[in-house]
Amino acid sequence: MISYNAIATVLFGDFVDRIGDNFKFLRESLYKADVKIPFRTYLSVTFLDSIVVYLFSLLLFSVGSLFIKMQLLYKIFLLLYLPFQLALLAAVILVLYPYQKVLNRKKNIDINMPFALTHMGAIAESGVPPYTIFKLMGNFEEYGEISREMKLLVRNVDTFGIDPLTAVRELAERTPSNQLRQILLGIINATESGGDVKTYIKNAGQQALFDWKLKREKFMQQLSAYAEFYTGILIAAPLFLIALFAVMNMIQPTIGGFDILTLTKLSIYILVPFLNIAFLVFLKSVEVEM
Repeated sequence: MISYNAIATVLFGDFVDRIGDNFKFLRESLYKADVKIPFRTYLSVTFLDSIVVYLFSLLLFSVGSLFIKMQLLYKIFLLLYLPFQLALLAAVILVLYPYQKVLNRKKNIDINMPFALTHMGAIAESGVPPYTIFKLMGNFEEYGEISREMKLLVRNVDTFGIDPLTAVRELAERTPSNQLRQILLGIINATESGGDVKTYIKNAGQQALFDWKLKREKFMQQLSAYAEFYTGILIAAPLFLIALFAVMNMIQPTIGGFDILTLTKLSIYILVPFLNIAFLVFLKSVEVEM
């Protein structure tokens, strides 16, 4: 039985070959995200999925328009515009998915890098070669994507017979993390130049951990400022606003044509929760994760 991916490649493969140069970022994202689908197949599937979404939504809206009474202009909008927009949205999501996966992998690697490097430095103290360090690090799942990268490196050496230094160089080219790339290239340079790899890894781990501690201390100091902001803007200000609305409601129930009681409810049930959620999202974005 012919697979869905094969059908998509047959239908759109030649078209992808002609326009593939316009999607270089997608090719690179697929490579760094370690997506197990060739670029030609992935983009072909994206086009086919978009067409499927268009036809399905067109059929769904066509059937729905038979049972829902609406003006002709709305029907035209529903049948022509919305299916196209849904198909376009599906294409955009599929094209951006590998890039989002690259960002997630990069974040995971960068978060675990100081602790993984410290561990690697401790292993290097025993005098084992770098390849053995990589092999051991692949067994520690708590390092997330770093362990996964190490497993791929070991697989390339043990299964495919690639030279260890070549495998490290290939991993440095593929990894989405600049930090890990610099460490791997540094290990290659130290090995090829006859330098002390053990000292390099140990120093790199100490520096990475020191930088992480500085970022953590800076974030903890910023938390005090964020706490004052939260107290003043998201606690005191809403209470003052609600109290003000309560007093104004007793004097004049409307202001500028708006009912004060309605404005109070909107502030309590919509504005205040929205501001608190926005503040939590902001804290999550600036947090120095561990």
